[in-house]
Amino acid sequence: MADPTPVFDDLRQESEELDRLVARLGPGEWGLATPAPGWSVAHQIAHLAWTDRSALLAVTDADGFRELVEKALAEPDAFVDRGAEEGAGLPSDVLLARWREGRAGLDTALRAAPPGARFPWYGPPMSAASVATGRLMETWAHGQDVADALGVVRAPSDRLRHVVRIGVRARDFAFGVRGLPVLGEEFRVEVRGPSGDLWTYGPEGAAQRVTGRALDFCLLVTQRAHRADLAVRAEGADADRWLDIAQAFAGPPGAGRAPRPDGGTAA
Repeated sequence: MADPTPVFDDLRQESEELDRLVARLGPGEWGLATPAPGWSVAHQIAHLAWTDRSALLAVTDADGFRELVEKALAEPDAFVDRGAEEGAGLPSDVLLARWREGRAGLDTALRAAPPGARFPWYGPPMSAASVATGRLMETWAHGQDVADALGVVRAPSDRLRHVVRIGVRARDFAFGVRGLPVLGEEFRVEVRGPSGDLWTYGPEGAAQRVTGRALDFCLLVTQRAHRADLAVRAEGADADRWLDIAQAFAGPPGAGRAPRPDGGTAA
């Protein structure tokens, strides 16, 4: 069994990078609008704090987490937004402290998890490494919203490999959640990481292929940018369709983002 410590470390680093970005903000800046309609910087951090605490509950209290799932199923369209709204209403220092406390608790719980343990989630049960990978994906994606709101360009890191992996593994989910036939064949995915390494998935001779930059692929599967603005390419009709609907997150299909008015590609 692979050592999960590296993904725990990467999640911590991803969170700390975003923490440094928001810790310096004045009270008024927490209210800045982000690209997510109706969500401010405070909403983004509140959502991360809420989901970190949900993950901590899943790891440490399965019965308590099941109660949380029941509440979510009772109001699927409002449950997540309500959690973000409640957190965004807190003073910024209280919200920041709550986020820090929750993610520190989750980090401790994941590192203490016994090898092979699996924990409940809103989809299939997950290992400690999978929980951390999912949290890293969300932290990076919502961090991108915060960076966009502040006009900050973040230097991409090789931590993106975790986001790429989720995006690739979620291919069939993206089709299924839209009521489309789930594909039986594997695709070949080749993306270039920030350090220059080529990250590959699927058989080398696959007819359906996706290529491009890892950063752009991550922006695509987290729906933080429109496909037209990204350097990601498809070969084959099924791969082309996937790039139109890809999502790395659970839940219903997102609305995505509109193309940039200048028609440029991501930096």
